[in-house]
Amino acid sequence: MSNLIALLTFLAFTSAAAKPNAGLKTWGRFSKLPYPGDKAFLYDTFPEDFMWAVGTAAYQVEGAFEKDGKGLSIWDTFTRGGNRMATGDVGSDSYHNIHADIRAIRKLGVSHYRFSLSWSRIFPNGTRGSYNEIGTNYYRTLIKRLKENRVEPVVTLYHWDLPDHLQQSLGGWSNPELVGIFKDYADFCFHTFGDDVKYWITIDNPFVVARHGYGTGVVAPGIKNDPDLPFRVGHNLLKAHAATWHHYDRHYRPRQHGQLSMALASHWIKPSRTRLESLRECQCSLDHVLGWFARPLFTDGDYPPCMKARLGSRLPSFTQEEKEQVKGTADFFALSHGAALSFQLINDSLKFGQQEDLDLRMLLYWVNAEYDRPPIFVVQSGWYVLGNTKTEDPKHMYYLKRFIAEALKSIIIDGVNVIGYTAWSLIDGFEWHREYGIRRGLYYVDFNTPDMKREPKTSATFYRNVIQRNGFPELPENRPAQGVFPCDFAWGVSANSIQVESTPSQFADPSVYRWNTNNGELMRLEGFSSPPLRRNAHCADYATIRQQVDEIRQVGVNHFHFSLNWSALVPTGDVAHPNTTLLGYYRCFTRQLLQANVTPVVTLWHHTWQRSSLPAPLDTANKWLNRDTPKAFADYARLCYRELGAHVKMWITLNEPNDEMVSYQEGHQMLIAHAMAWHVYDDEFRHSQGGQVSLALHMDWVEPAFSFSREDVEPAKRVLDFFVGWFAEPIFGSGDYPLGMRSWLRQLNSLDLPVFNEKDRLLVKGTYDFFAISHFSTKLVTHAKEDSYTYNVMLEVQHMIDTTWITSPWPVVPWGLRKALNWVKEHYSDVPVYVMANGVQEDPARFKDSLRVYYLYNYINEALKAYTLDGVNLKGYFAYALSDQRDPGFGLYGQVHEEVIDKASLSNYRNIIQHNGFPLQGATPQQCPSLPQPCLGCHILTKRPVVGFLTLVGSGVLITLGLIIYYSSKRHKECY
Repeated sequence: MSNLIALLTFLAFTSAAAKPNAGLKTWGRFSKLPYPGDKAFLYDTFPEDFMWAVGTAAYQVEGAFEKDGKGLSIWDTFTRGGNRMATGDVGSDSYHNIHADIRAIRKLGVSHYRFSLSWSRIFPNGTRGSYNEIGTNYYRTLIKRLKENRVEPVVTLYHWDLPDHLQQSLGGWSNPELVGIFKDYADFCFHTFGDDVKYWITIDNPFVVARHGYGTGVVAPGIKNDPDLPFRVGHNLLKAHAATWHHYDRHYRPRQHGQLSMALASHWIKPSRTRLESLRECQCSLDHVLGWFARPLFTDGDYPPCMKARLGSRLPSFTQEEKEQVKGTADFFALSHGAALSFQLINDSLKFGQQEDLDLRMLLYWVNAEYDRPPIFVVQSGWYVLGNTKTEDPKHMYYLKRFIAEALKSIIIDGVNVIGYTAWSLIDGFEWHREYGIRRGLYYVDFNTPDMKREPKTSATFYRNVIQRNGFPELPENRPAQGVFPCDFAWGVSANSIQVESTPSQFADPSVYRWNTNNGELMRLEGFSSPPLRRNAHCADYATIRQQVDEIRQVGVNHFHFSLNWSALVPTGDVAHPNTTLLGYYRCFTRQLLQANVTPVVTLWHHTWQRSSLPAPLDTANKWLNRDTPKAFADYARLCYRELGAHVKMWITLNEPNDEMVSYQEGHQMLIAHAMAWHVYDDEFRHSQGGQVSLALHMDWVEPAFSFSREDVEPAKRVLDFFVGWFAEPIFGSGDYPLGMRSWLRQLNSLDLPVFNEKDRLLVKGTYDFFAISHFSTKLVTHAKEDSYTYNVMLEVQHMIDTTWITSPWPVVPWGLRKALNWVKEHYSDVPVYVMANGVQEDPARFKDSLRVYYLYNYINEALKAYTLDGVNLKGYFAYALSDQRDPGFGLYGQVHEEVIDKASLSNYRNIIQHNGFPLQGATPQQCPSLPQPCLGCHILTKRPVVGFLTLVGSGVLITLGLIIYYSSKRHKECY
């Protein structure tokens, strides 16, 4: 199906030829793609004839800089000048290690190998008269070995290493004479190697050669005196390429049937503002880097108008004959992208006020649109790691995954004709101006060993797996599940807190009004008031309760989870003197929830790192480290059970206490407090109230960064032990902290983890009725250490994310919830499990909250898989959160001034609830017992003002005393 979509898209593109600046539509097109669906990972495969390649450059890896008659290149000279510290004299010593390189290539399973010829190894002084047979034989042997292993060579004639003699005697590429000299060198290569080579790259990254070799001086030959010289160099490079292409086309193509191109590298750039002027500046930025060479080759034989307008006479001109000579001299578009100088622009001069961005897919689309749909071969792509990294390179691996995934979307979704992908590079080597400070190889090279030992990195294993599968084929676990949850499934919504109104808003207006019967106007009489009402406040008097319960009902849930405020309920710390007004409000709120057929789920204490929420006396007396705090918490729990237990049947003692900011000593006290509160309920209230009590743990999933590496499984287990097992194991398991946690700390000679005495162990163990988790995201961990990621020294793990994940601001990884639920099942058997909070942060102003719609659908679907496929005893799911007013950025409801707004996610969540999951289309509807009807007698209170009159009549005017207005929310639509 996906291939059909690609074909239809491609045919749509072919309906009209590309127009000048056709790539300008790229930014607008991608801004309109469905979010976040378009950002989701695409599981699919590449075309059957897709070329999987890996590459190297001669000067970076060959070494043997003076061996067997090789002449000096400009890099041999450049690395010996200035303040440079290292050379490529030895590099990775590929000259003496063909067998090792071939073995690495074979293990990867690639179909193509891109490498460059060292011009000065074949012609030491750059011309045919200095021909070196031994150097030539090196490449004959390499090509022969590749063909024996069914790997096609992709040969680059020039990858920045000009014979130094040509630079010293002629001025290098600044001299037009090099056009003919290069063509003659190419002729020799075509004649000598061409029968076995079907893909040729004439010149690699001419932008770097011209701008940084002859402009900024960052790379060889290091010239930086003439600001206009780069443009003359670029002019000669284009002429040399065109002359070589025509020579091959006339003399070799009919027999050898090969294809030629020039490898062009580019950054991507995004507008700093959404104005057309910014888009034009983006277009101009690409023209100055990529278009500088691509437009002459693929469009009209001339430079981009933007370059010509801005550079004027500084830019050389092509004659009409030269334009015809240059135009069309590329058989495919050879594109480089990644950690190249043309991506990481050294200064801002070519960004024109816009922002550089790392997006291969958009660049591919732009090339496709701008140059009339050429076949695109990505001839260099990848990232790098710091030089101290050895065989574990998660950063490199996940960037590789990202680039390959973007290439796949480009083919399947965008209809771009991408024909191949080249991971860069095969082995570590000399990294040009960065010397050996970074490594880009899929294979680690130990430069300190005599034979330059090569070891596969994790990125090599990953790339081999991708090639074997020809992409990312969809697996059963990637497909959406169909099915329903049980009839008694708890569908809920959570909020950290609720809006509290300290004074009833109903029946509270003592004013006297005058009603003009002629025009209906009602005017307040100053200085008059009605007698005080002699009645107690009722729950219906609180407008905030009515509004909040109404909002909860409209979501369609049957459960609502919120937290009490301990410090406000018992401000003095003495439960004998509670805040009766607030307690009454909570009592009213829970009762009204029940009358609306919504089960209250109440948290006694919600941990937040910003504030302790403990009563003031405890807050100032060492908080949770105070030995009296657990008992005080148990007394507080007893108060809540007694006062609210008639309406509340699900209690959470502590919500998310397992915060990394909590010390082990504080956590120990919290466990004791939870256990004491649980036992209070079990001993004193369970029999009469019949409720359940547990705690809720924060449980984001932790995945090994290298899923195929056993070395990362242990670190992932360790992190889960320290952040989930820390609280779970004493309660749901052994009554003590996890063995892995204790043994790890013992290795570190740490005494921070408290010890349970037998009394406390028995007190804590088994104090649960269900297992509740809050789950929001997933992170990766690895034992490898890379400086650019957050490294946890104590646990010796590196935290990171997969760069293909959607983030906002935390990664959206639906399958992480399923794995978390399975972890609970594997560790604690058939314990009932509730997902007590699950949600994503999104801009509160985005009422069409497509990310939250995507998030809830996919996370709930993964929860269904855990229930139906994995046998997890899942009892309920709670979306987080109800409203942005109380939980900014997470709400199903938004708010503008006083108006409450239903977001798109609300109706989508309600639809899932109404279907109790994702029933199979056409299946017999699930038969569930009918739910209890809403409270009887509620029809009396309808959405109408209720007015009582005591009137005095005189001269056509009614004087009304004691006007009673029954408040009704603007959004209230049903009886209450």
